[in-house]
Amino acid sequence: MSPFSALSGPIGVFDSGYGGLTILSKFRELLPKYDYIYLGDNARTPYGTRSFEVVYEFTLQAVRRLFDLGCPLVILACNTASAKALRSIQQNDLPHLAPERRVLGVIRPTAESLGELTKTRHVGILATAGTIKSESYPLEIHKLYPDIQVTGMACPLWVPLVENNEFDSPGADYFVQKYVNNLLEKDPEIDTIVLGCTHYPLLYKKIRQYTPAHIRLVAQGEYVSNSLKDYLKRHPDMDERCTKNHRCEFLTTESVEKFQESASVFLHEQVQVTSITLE
Repeated sequence: MSPFSALSGPIGVFDSGYGGLTILSKFRELLPKYDYIYLGDNARTPYGTRSFEVVYEFTLQAVRRLFDLGCPLVILACNTASAKALRSIQQNDLPHLAPERRVLGVIRPTAESLGELTKTRHVGILATAGTIKSESYPLEIHKLYPDIQVTGMACPLWVPLVENNEFDSPGADYFVQKYVNNLLEKDPEIDTIVLGCTHYPLLYKKIRQYTPAHIRLVAQGEYVSNSLKDYLKRHPDMDERCTKNHRCEFLTTESVEKFQESASVFLHEQVQVTSITLE
């Protein structure tokens, strides 16, 4: 008998930092009646520069904690965790840890959307160094659409800009323009760019400003939330196990005050937060 065999509970949403709040906000917009627990491992962020082994270990700790809290379904609302830990957790850990529970990521739903979006079949990915290095996007996209050419560009300074609340400052312009230009120099035929990090929607206005008008920008929240809705529709047994009381709880491994300050930027609301440790 699995120690995580409780039948029903909230949907767990995990991110290494605050970016997953952009995904959570879209979940709550599209699926407002469901209960959610958001867990941010803010004390150990960023994950983007960490090794596969460390990201896997940290992500598994978070998944186990969310299972402990009764979540039948956990979404890794973090591209790095999705790239470096999701497959191992799904294939190696879930079968013995909690075979009746599910862990999903954000890369596949984003990849699935691209078939209808790109006309030139040239797609760019702007993401953290860890996500680019993992090659998760090209691998996932080519499984679905072998004809699409994928070009990635690591943007190591974008997350710090967002986390330090500098995403709207004039100082951000140089680094936004630099990475967008570098990507388009690598492949001028790109007509669709994936913002492959959940922090990047906060930079959307600046990215749009420095990206030619004919290029579509794909922010993940809309596609991941539609994918979750579709998943629950296709899995009525899981849908029944997700409680629906319009509740949302927030957990952080960092200070409560710091999380509240950043959450107000991402969610435009004040939230109640509990501080926890992961091990």
